[in-house]
Amino acid sequence: MSDSIQSIAEKIKRLEIQGARNVAITAIKALEKLAFRTEAKNKKELLNEFLKAKEILFATRETEPFMRNAIRWVISCLEKSREENINRLVKTIKSSSRFFRKFLEESKEKIAEIGAKRIKDDSVILTHCHSSTVNFLLKKAKEEGKSFEVICTETRPIFQGRKTAKEMLELGLKTTFIIDSAARFFMNKVDMVMVGADAITSEGNIINKIGTSMIALAAHEARTPFYVVTELLKFDPATMYGDYEKIEERSSDEIWKKPPEKLIIRNPAFDVTRRDFIHGIICEEGIISPHSIIEVIHRRYPWIFSEFNL
Repeated sequence: MSDSIQSIAEKIKRLEIQGARNVAITAIKALEKLAFRTEAKNKKELLNEFLKAKEILFATRETEPFMRNAIRWVISCLEKSREENINRLVKTIKSSSRFFRKFLEESKEKIAEIGAKRIKDDSVILTHCHSSTVNFLLKKAKEEGKSFEVICTETRPIFQGRKTAKEMLELGLKTTFIIDSAARFFMNKVDMVMVGADAITSEGNIINKIGTSMIALAAHEARTPFYVVTELLKFDPATMYGDYEKIEERSSDEIWKKPPEKLIIRNPAFDVTRRDFIHGIICEEGIISPHSIIEVIHRRYPWIFSEFNL
């Protein structure tokens, strides 16, 4: 197996590569490099190399369906190819990888264009954690000349909200930074909540950074619209066939490096927000109800389900 695949896998595990979109793009670039360096003599050997790489990359993070779907896309293109010549198959992988990356950029633009229309002048938007898709949407709204402000949670325990706050300030937006537990205190001053997603389940629930579900509950109680801004490729097809999306638990060191002996520390990285609390999913399809997720995925990305043979 290529050292590149293993090293990329380690970087993803250590969070040196962050953000679902960045992880997905890095993974398919690694597959592209693997193809160029392959010593496989035929399609079967090349496919076996890719399936081994898939296993290594899939094992890096439990909550990373965007990356898994990106890998599924490249492998599905390889499987469907009628080529047997290795050089031509390498070109197939290269073109499929680049097509996917181009598609991601186009979907990001589309999501921003759709979501920016929901932001009105003098709006106050609350965000949680750091989402490149949410931030790009807010950037789009700012470029359209809209005047609004943003409230960012700090997002413990790794404080990804600081990155969001810095990016909002760079855009020239009035930005307020709050602790996570202050979200309800400010919710009545907020016009809408916009968060990203790390995974979408078959029920239309979303998995996102820990604390998202509490913010959704606070928004629901305050009657504040709660939007999820995400690519549909974060859908996890395994959840349709009975599996649960696993919630990654990280090291307790992130919370308390030298805690008292016998103290139990739990550090789940994500939580589940029920579809009932989601006003709408802003995605490349438009603004859709979470209840319609299966229908939309089947129509746009049927290849996602191919490996399940169901």
